[in-house]
Amino acid sequence: MLIDGHNRVVDYLRVSVTERCNFRCQYCMPEKPFSWVPREELLTYEELFEFVKVSIDEGIKKVRITGGEPLLREGLDSFIKMISSYKEDIDLALTTNGYLLPASAQKLKDAGLKRINVSLDSLIPEVAQKVAQKDVLEQVLKGIETASNIGLKIKINCVPIKGINDTELIDILEFCKQRGFPVRFIELMENTHASEHVKGLNTQEIQDIIKTKYNFTKLERVGSSPSQDYKLDDGYVFGIIEPHKDDFCATCNRVRLTASGVLIPCLYYEDAQSIKEAIKNKDIKKAANILKDVLKNKPEKNRWSEISSDEVSNRAFYETGG
Repeated sequence: MLIDGHNRVVDYLRVSVTERCNFRCQYCMPEKPFSWVPREELLTYEELFEFVKVSIDEGIKKVRITGGEPLLREGLDSFIKMISSYKEDIDLALTTNGYLLPASAQKLKDAGLKRINVSLDSLIPEVAQKVAQKDVLEQVLKGIETASNIGLKIKINCVPIKGINDTELIDILEFCKQRGFPVRFIELMENTHASEHVKGLNTQEIQDIIKTKYNFTKLERVGSSPSQDYKLDDGYVFGIIEPHKDDFCATCNRVRLTASGVLIPCLYYEDAQSIKEAIKNKDIKKAANILKDVLKNKPEKNRWSEISSDEVSNRAFYETGG
């Protein structure tokens, strides 16, 4: 069992397999050139898997594959198969923008993938194009439909942005409700890589919009999810993630690994350690010790509730998967 320095059980590993993305979303990496880290700088799937095995052996029960856009890295289904074959009951999930799902969903499911989170910020083609700086909506919706039809569990993520998609929140909620998909509205996580012109909606503003059509009640927070959930009168549950609060930190159970081998104990701190050299040298014991040291120094809570409202993070979310 993995225990951090604040006596929290850590059983959730997020693995970024690439920082590359085929979108240039306004809130993430709108100005980043379409370039990528040289292949030799990345851990191979086999090397990533060596660390995943160590983590599972130490107590990790859930693995989420992220990016960038993870489906851009060729052979992702082979990596998923390595993990699912090693531990069949592992909770194996993927976060994606959905654009490449039509061609890959079946292979991913066959390899052992169980769940996906898909970003869906608009149901209007022109608005989706404005957010992603690419004509994406038709392909994303096709990807969601394909994944749903083959039995993958789906959750939708949406970042509400003032003056861009804030008039669509009820439409997106209803799109998900009709299909039985949970939706989580995520407050904008300000960062130095995002467009300076993008302004997010806070929780109260999101709630006020939904209240124009629906009554809902706040649910008691359960487990380690960062989402605060709410239930409509008809029983449908939606969530809001508030990164500027730290009430969910008390039950934080996650650690992140980048494609280049950097272990990140908290999304909102720059502190991290690399397991790259240990894995390259096949020193599995050293990699396990680095993991335990990272968790020992994992902060009690994030800093975003303490800093000024105009201070932003330097974290490149396209490297860590958010």
